Amino acid sequence: MASKQLSREELDEKAKQGETVVPGGTGGHSLEAQEHLAEGRSKGGQTRKEQLGHEGYQEIGHKGGEARKEQLGHEGYKEMGRKGGLSTMEKSGGERAEEEGIEIDESKFTNK
Repeated sequence: MASKQLSREELDEKAKQGETVVPGGTGGHSLEAQEHLAEGRSKGGQTRKEQLGHEGYQEIGHKGGEARKEQLGHEGYKEMGRKGGLSTMEKSGGERAEEEGIEIDESKFTNK
């Protein structure tokens, strides 16, 4: 599947119409602005990782998961894990669960 390569002018025009043309460039109103936003977001994560070191950065991720677990409660977090475990590169967990007739109780996903 060959995709047509767009010129910088065409990409800039699409960006001015509100379309995101650079991954991570959400909110930029020109091609250049989107490139700068994407670069800054990437560097921000890298800088924080360098400041904290590998273990510290992992700990932050772990704390985020714990916070989510507290919001959803044990049952909701467990149910979300079931759904995530079903996902593949081709299909989301919800699509696969539906296809295979596996019940996922999304009412358990609500914040406590």
